[in-house]
Amino acid sequence: MSARKTPSNAAAIPATRRDVAAVARRCRKIVTRRALVAAGAAVVPIPGLDVAVDLGMLMKMLQEINEAFGLTPAQIDALATRRRLTAYKAIAAIGSSYIGRIVTRELAMALVKRVARRIATATAVKYVPLAGQALAAGISFAAIKYIGERHIQDCIAVADRVIEADRSRR
Repeated sequence: MSARKTPSNAAAIPATRRDVAAVARRCRKIVTRRALVAAGAAVVPIPGLDVAVDLGMLMKMLQEINEAFGLTPAQIDALATRRRLTAYKAIAAIGSSYIGRIVTRELAMALVKRVARRIATATAVKYVPLAGQALAAGISFAAIKYIGERHIQDCIAVADRVIEADRSRR
């Protein structure tokens, strides 16, 4: 079953590092797809469209990645007590605001603000015919790709800590 169609309570935190790597590969495909859509929207010279699309892409993308790694609030709450505590400790140690939480518009907006300079540049340059639109698309693609990859790395780190804790309990 694909990560996009997985119900929010079906997947669990991957059990092995091999499973983590497989989930990460699937998630990188999701990130690339979402970044391409955002890049396409950046080409359209309608004020605000690119930012709206970026927000929507981020919200969906982060949620899909969380689901694939078994790190939505519902999935974490369904874990055994020790695993749940380990997961929350790992999330806190990593400092991610997007793992184990419902990804709201406000959270996505805060993330957009972190890469706002890139997005502002993309918005400004897209009104320059052809070259500006291509540059805007590239900047938008890179921003979404960066955020997605960073989130995947954070999810990998959480999963690795849970796996390590499981091993140490055996």
